[in-house]
Amino acid sequence: MRLLLVNSNTTASVTDRIAAAAGAVASPGTVVEAVSAPFGLPLIVTRADWLVAGPATLAALAARRGTYDAAVIACFGDPGLDAAKELLDVPVLGISEAAFHAAAMLGRRFGVVSFTAALRPMFEECLAHHGLAARCTGFRMGPPFAGDPGRVAEERLDLLAALCAESVEQDGAEAVILAGGPLAGIAPVLQPRVAVPLVDGTQAAVRLAEALAGLVPASPRPRRPRTLSGFAPEVAALYAAG
Repeated sequence: MRLLLVNSNTTASVTDRIAAAAGAVASPGTVVEAVSAPFGLPLIVTRADWLVAGPATLAALAARRGTYDAAVIACFGDPGLDAAKELLDVPVLGISEAAFHAAAMLGRRFGVVSFTAALRPMFEECLAHHGLAARCTGFRMGPPFAGDPGRVAEERLDLLAALCAESVEQDGAEAVILAGGPLAGIAPVLQPRVAVPLVDGTQAAVRLAEALAGLVPASPRPRRPRTLSGFAPEVAALYAAG
């Protein structure tokens, strides 16, 4: 099985984290490729960033079309996810989508922890979009961040542990999501310090993508051919192929 993970920002160190976290849980024989967005921002923080990241994510997916059996959008907020599901012929998951559903199966209610509160509006909208807002106890998030996204997990490790404890002890979370591509792979490090299951969205998405690729083989979806102008040829080809 071949899985493609797309980091929707342009920070190579975050892509490396995502690749390592994915490789740690992928089944034997599964080939994992992680790539960065071909254009965009070093870190997705605001709604505007999220909108810019959608076309960049779709471009990365389209450029490698035919080389993977399932794909994961490895950016919390899942930019471009709905378009990818509609235009591609293989299962596509977002790490937010995967984390929300996995956490909802691990506990009656779940909390969301991340490294900066600037992300909260985007996360709230994504949670509502996936229909699981009623299962969420709330968000615990850190102060503004302006450093290296590839190092934020280690730099804010103690803060993240404290936020997880608050989510459990004060909000009543029975599972906690560590939200964001820059936090990929940190759950096993923090788990001994947290009393409930921690969910890494990247790792949840990898395991679910493997399952969905096995359940739903790739098959062309009927679409009316349309002309898309101004985008990369690979993206335009998704519309041209009816």
